[in-house]
Amino acid sequence: MAQLYSSMKPTPMLKDELDIVIPTIRNLDFLEMWRPFFEKYHLIIVQDGDPSRTINIPKGFDYELYNRNDINRILGPKSSCISFKDSACRCFGYMVSKKKYIYTIDDDCFVAKDPSGKEINALEQHIKNLLTPSTPDFFNTLYDPYGDGADFVRGYPFSMREGAITAVSHGLWLNIPDYDAPTQLVKPLERNSRKFYLPLKSLNNEVVLLYVDAVMTIPKGTLFPMCGMNLAFDRELIGPAMYFGLMGDGQPIGRLTICGLVICDHMGWGVKTGLPYIWHSKASNPFVNLRKEYNGIFWQEEAIPFFQSVTLPKECTSVQQCYMELAKLVKEKLGKVDPYFTKLADGMVTWIEAWDELNSPDGAEAKAPKGKDE
Repeated sequence: MAQLYSSMKPTPMLKDELDIVIPTIRNLDFLEMWRPFFEKYHLIIVQDGDPSRTINIPKGFDYELYNRNDINRILGPKSSCISFKDSACRCFGYMVSKKKYIYTIDDDCFVAKDPSGKEINALEQHIKNLLTPSTPDFFNTLYDPYGDGADFVRGYPFSMREGAITAVSHGLWLNIPDYDAPTQLVKPLERNSRKFYLPLKSLNNEVVLLYVDAVMTIPKGTLFPMCGMNLAFDRELIGPAMYFGLMGDGQPIGRLTICGLVICDHMGWGVKTGLPYIWHSKASNPFVNLRKEYNGIFWQEEAIPFFQSVTLPKECTSVQQCYMELAKLVKEKLGKVDPYFTKLADGMVTWIEAWDELNSPDGAEAKAPKGKDE
């Protein structure tokens, strides 16, 4: 009887409460590697680029597939808020999901292994991060006090040990670092290893970095660069703020993320970063990236101080209200930096209007998926 029990697969965590959102322009063969971890979950695939192109999806996965024609059909004029020819199109998947939680991953991300050689179930770790509290108001020097074998250090206020709700879990990556174009150009051989090495240069100038077995809460009031390739969040809680902005085709910028951390701070929620790791398999072209990013390199010197100093009024009691207030402030304060920010602010407003329309009881029919289950 014990042998029979040990051969049974455990029930996946939050199986009926979580969608996996994948933006793609190619066949999704990478899903075969993720099959043991993803096959019991529902996938929302957002096909970017040419909508007439057929992409192959391995059999056995439960999924919806949307392309640009579907986005235009479902959102109508409001489809302008969804980026084209950029992975930010994933935001459409957030909008049409009906689940409480979202995990999103890029199609060039594979299953990583920990230093012992065991495959990392990234989705399970994200879920654990989201289901345990955060500590945004007081930093615990042993990282996440709610992790296995961890606790609060001496001096941590007992009144704060209940923690805050975790809204976002930001995972990291091995192999190809998520660098901006200038850093890519000066460190073309740098890789993040799964081995426990200190930062040392080898003979071929390759730098081996440290695999950090830790999760930490981003301290309140601290901004951070959020990468969407390995990210999970509580959609019911923070979903309307997880908009990646206007990027890609027709826009003067790519790879700019408007982080919802300001709203999390205002609402009293936490954001975790650290584990889990995924294996980032491909280095993008740094010269192409430079064209996408160069405006942002200059603009962030204005945008970051803005977000550091912005204060939302206490009357903003919902994520939508907070986001609309941020849109107003972006237009007012950053519109003078470049006309793009005025356009971005308008896109933020359109995003919230589309979100509310699709997620209202009357909008249920508009969400009917084009996708298929196989």
